[in-house]
Amino acid sequence: MALDILVVDDEEDIRELIAGILEDEGYKARTAQDSETALHEVERRLPSLVVLDIWLQNSKRDGLEVLKILKNRHKDLPVIMISGHGNIETAVASIKLGAYDYIEKPFQTDKLLHLVSRATEAERLRRENEDLKQKAGLVQDLTGSSAVVATLRQTIAKVAPTNSRVLIIGPTGAGKEVVARLIHQGSGRASGPFLIINAASILPDNMEQELFGVEQNGRVVKTGLFERAHGGTLLLDKVDEMPMPTQAKILRVLTEQIFLRVGGTKEVEVDVRVISTTGRILQEAIKTNDFREDLFHRLNVVSVEVLPLSMHREDIPALVDKFLIAASASTGYPVKKIGDDALASLQAYDWPGNIRELKNLIERLLILNHGSSETENDVITAGCIPAEIQGKTLGTGHSEADLNLMFSSLKEARRVFEREYIRFHLSRFSGNVSRTAQFIGMERSALHRKLKLLGLTVYSRVQVKGWVDKESGEAHIKVKTRSG
Repeated sequence: MALDILVVDDEEDIRELIAGILEDEGYKARTAQDSETALHEVERRLPSLVVLDIWLQNSKRDGLEVLKILKNRHKDLPVIMISGHGNIETAVASIKLGAYDYIEKPFQTDKLLHLVSRATEAERLRRENEDLKQKAGLVQDLTGSSAVVATLRQTIAKVAPTNSRVLIIGPTGAGKEVVARLIHQGSGRASGPFLIINAASILPDNMEQELFGVEQNGRVVKTGLFERAHGGTLLLDKVDEMPMPTQAKILRVLTEQIFLRVGGTKEVEVDVRVISTTGRILQEAIKTNDFREDLFHRLNVVSVEVLPLSMHREDIPALVDKFLIAASASTGYPVKKIGDDALASLQAYDWPGNIRELKNLIERLLILNHGSSETENDVITAGCIPAEIQGKTLGTGHSEADLNLMFSSLKEARRVFEREYIRFHLSRFSGNVSRTAQFIGMERSALHRKLKLLGLTVYSRVQVKGWVDKESGEAHIKVKTRSG
């Protein structure tokens, strides 16, 4: 989508000239001839950039006043000031008020375009960084009170301020990116950009262009991630998937922080901290010639291991509560609680997809059980848990009753077992309490008490007596039952 730029100048020829230049370069331009129109246009739709004349003749406010208003209302909106009658004082004043830069009339087209490109790129990076924080939302911190999570927090606190390169090792979905973000946030680069490149999702032929940028005929046509991450952190996600040619070229960047753009001849110097993640044992990749040993040693200055969720199951209740709140916020559905039986099922599962799999399941449960009869008083019960989760929890061959029993308390499980056990043997001995007591090793009186406690009633003896009343001639039948 083309960036939207507002051009404000009291001279129509200048407005149309600048707008035409910008539109020729692929931007979308709007124009305004005075302060009131300019402020109206900004409020109607916030532009990506404003090119603003300082003087604005025959206008209610001059450009500096408009700039002050814009910065009060939209402090992050980049503004480039222009003037044909400017001096050092007005230039300094505009910069102090928050202008991105200042350019004098008559100006060269290339200079104007260069300023516009720089200003919009800076704003794009700021918004992208903010967007990443919002997307991460509730997963911007480690959740849980287990020893595993506590140790990881301590490691991050030690590693973050050092500025050293870090290799984060762990299975898919365990939270490696969250750890990388926390290291960035705890460093002196926290105010700088945090950018990510997923080596597994980019074609090998495009990897160098993404990392180093592209230059044609001495002109930069694409800014690479290393250059955009200047002053911040670059995360090489799934670094084990990086093509071998790129591995060789990235070595110099890691050591000297200098590189050449693709097709370029001028060296670019940057200051970037590199963090890498992998779910693979890189020493094995080195043996199979899939990863350079020298690159491994440069990346692995400090290693941080993120353990699978199955090794800190006690954190699952806290994670579930967090994900329920997050899912409610994203879907607009009311927050539900998770029942003890459902929670027990989740804690018994191995979670091959780790925290990411748990997060996706919780969102799925909230959506699919919105207004469902399966939920009782807004509580997600074990009956809501997918069969594949419960099946893998205890293995195959278990009935639904077996699963419900396993997720009940020990006291209730014992009661259920005793009831079914005694019922089975009573049936086996045709309700004969004496023979049943003898087989299971209980006193007959003790078994009677147990039957009463479990709510079991046994009628093992039935007596039927019939007779005819001599006076009335009516027939009578009397049935008498005796337990035991």
